[in-house]
Amino acid sequence: MRTVIILGSARNQGNTHLLASYVANDTAATLFNLSDYEISPYDYEHKNRDDDFLLLMNEVLEFEHIVLASPIYWYAPSSVMKVFLDRLSDLITIEKSLGRKLRDKSGSVIATGCDLVPPPCFEQMFQLTYRYLGIDYREMLYCPCIEDIEIYQHHAVIDIFLGKSHAK
Repeated sequence: MRTVIILGSARNQGNTHLLASYVANDTAATLFNLSDYEISPYDYEHKNRDDDFLLLMNEVLEFEHIVLASPIYWYAPSSVMKVFLDRLSDLITIEKSLGRKLRDKSGSVIATGCDLVPPPCFEQMFQLTYRYLGIDYREMLYCPCIEDIEIYQHHAVIDIFLGKSHAK
């Protein structure tokens, strides 16, 4: 299954980036870093049509499995991921034909944070978003890390995630 990971983090080379890169390398997934794109906040008048959002989404739609990766900040995704999620509204308003292409996709989440267990509201936001868009939600890979992430400490949960997220 062709997989894309969309990384939204305020810190390049941070914990979430390192974890997403590890998963991408292990699965031959393609990684898109939202910091490489100019994506404007959602606009009810759609004056932002010339930014990079639709360009990115046209590439994302070439994949079967969509993984969104974000650190947990104050029980929520990073601001750059939130802007991306808000812009998904374009796919159900002005770009409905693109939005319909999400219906046969599956999706997962990758996250890091400082709590041992992630707050349920964080994952639920992604679950509900995927459900609304018709994407089959698989699961979340969460790796807690107070300081710099040590991937070797998380091999067991990464292996479980990789097995479940790629199963049909």
